[in-house]
Amino acid sequence: MTPKVVVTGIGAVTPLGATADATWQATLAGESGVHTMDNDWSEKYGLAVDFAAQVDPQVVPENLKRVQAKRLDPSSQFALISAREAMADAGLEETDPDRTAVSWATGIGGVWTLLDAWDTLQEEGPRRVMPLTVPMLMPNGPAAAIGMEFKARAGVQTMVSACASSTESLGHAYDVVANGHADIVIAGGSEAAIHPITIASFNSMQALSRRTDSPETASRPYDVDRDGFVMGEGAGTLILETEEHAKARGATIYAEVSSWGISNDAYHITGGEPGGQYALRAMQSALDNAELSPADIKHVNAHATSTPVGDIPESLAISELLGSHVGDALVSATKSMTGHLLGGTGAVESILTVKALQTRTAPPTINIDEVDPEVVGINIVRDTPAELPAGDIAAISNSFGFGGHNAVVAFKSL
Repeated sequence: MTPKVVVTGIGAVTPLGATADATWQATLAGESGVHTMDNDWSEKYGLAVDFAAQVDPQVVPENLKRVQAKRLDPSSQFALISAREAMADAGLEETDPDRTAVSWATGIGGVWTLLDAWDTLQEEGPRRVMPLTVPMLMPNGPAAAIGMEFKARAGVQTMVSACASSTESLGHAYDVVANGHADIVIAGGSEAAIHPITIASFNSMQALSRRTDSPETASRPYDVDRDGFVMGEGAGTLILETEEHAKARGATIYAEVSSWGISNDAYHITGGEPGGQYALRAMQSALDNAELSPADIKHVNAHATSTPVGDIPESLAISELLGSHVGDALVSATKSMTGHLLGGTGAVESILTVKALQTRTAPPTINIDEVDPEVVGINIVRDTPAELPAGDIAAISNSFGFGGHNAVVAFKSL
């Protein structure tokens, strides 16, 4: 019999706050983490987009020693800070290294380290390139940093599946715990890719919002006037272990991780399958693996990036998945506040999902003036939080990424 896998600790560094609780409280308040950037990029490079959802620049110096921060790419800095918070939240001052693992994710990796090193090479020559450049830029850098910090010798792995990455990392962590390969898994994802090159590239493919006159309202999932997503950054960490192990050490439990599901559109490198059929397959797989019915699902944290083409297929998939019960499931699109954290988004949204189950509160979706008429059937939480029902309920968190990656994690209340 597969043991119950539970979440016992959470940590986050996001545009809404330097901790998981600060992020949750800001989410409930409907705050936007999107602002005009304090730099000269737009003027220097002629960028059409001058705003993003950035982490407070004081977070790193307030949480990492200068020498440590200098040896880590920002994606690793955010990862380590959030992991420390989650481990402390779980009450895990000490663990058995041989029974502790890391399942981490990133969509892009150390883009700042790579491009800064290229500039240094061009301007100052090869002798000035930092010797730690490769360890800092490699996608598994954040996972390695966490693994060394907590002596995680049961395995340290990295998922790289674009915006589905950290949802996949949570699914892998579930498998590791459920199959008895480790007692504790530090799972999550991080991203720090708000850079002129990524903004220019995403803008060239017409994926970014250009609402420069009102950045705080630019991320507007499901709204008829949505015009693209907003770049975000940060990290989210969840501590997974079996219910038996958690109870034996007196841990506080947030929620059960019931199971997960994946699929692939095999349709287009950047665009999802228009009918949402393979997003639906991932959702259905998560429910089937968890032995959940549509009636059990009372909350959905949607991927909903605020792109003109992306929001509709997911809404169709949710409607088909839940059928006659679709109106009973409260749908939150929290990227309206956090922006899109790419490889870190699934972990942060999973944290918001387990908090929703724990507190019986579904976060709002902000910036919706008029719902797109093509978005039909789903019950979107707008403007203010909504109450989830009492009793045993379940929720899903969706993530879909470039390359056609679809990943869904199912959670149950406890």
